[in-house]
Amino acid sequence: MTPRLLVAGVGNIFLADDAFGPEVIRALEDRPLPSGVRVHDYGIRGMDLAYSLLDGYATAVLVDTARRGHRPGTLSLIEAEPPAGTAVPEAHGMDPAKVMALAAHLGEEPLPRVLVLACEPEVLPAGDEDLLPGLSAPVREAVGRAVDALHTLIPVLLADPASPAPPLGRPMESGPPHPAALPGTAAD
Repeated sequence: MTPRLLVAGVGNIFLADDAFGPEVIRALEDRPLPSGVRVHDYGIRGMDLAYSLLDGYATAVLVDTARRGHRPGTLSLIEAEPPAGTAVPEAHGMDPAKVMALAAHLGEEPLPRVLVLACEPEVLPAGDEDLLPGLSAPVREAVGRAVDALHTLIPVLLADPASPAPPLGRPMESGPPHPAALPGTAAD
């Protein structure tokens, strides 16, 4: 069966909280997603992700960090729109908006629906010269909640790629899960 949905980890494992996407992909090894889903850690390989977006997926979910003004460790679900024009990704980095623009330029078919499961970072070094491996405590705690969110989101998107994504309720705050944060989850 050809996968209909792509879950892509994005981020640099040597830049503190930027490693969130790859860490979520690693955590999914213990809790695999249903068939019909391709799970892959793209790290900082923007060109690879651009070509993967052209592989006929109905939906792609990028797992990444994003500054949104919330507390560190907060999860947000963002509906991405391809930017106008094209841009070439950096040689040693990945900007999802530039990757989407490149994929749109390279392909003749429309891009898949792209959602971003984003985590508010606490620590992001200013540049590649500030290598700092390891996630901050609030972002590390968000990894499990991101896996839970994907296990709720993915079946909905597999059933109907155009359906509204189940809401996170509000941005999922760090700390214990809220019973109403995701459909089908309950407090321990």
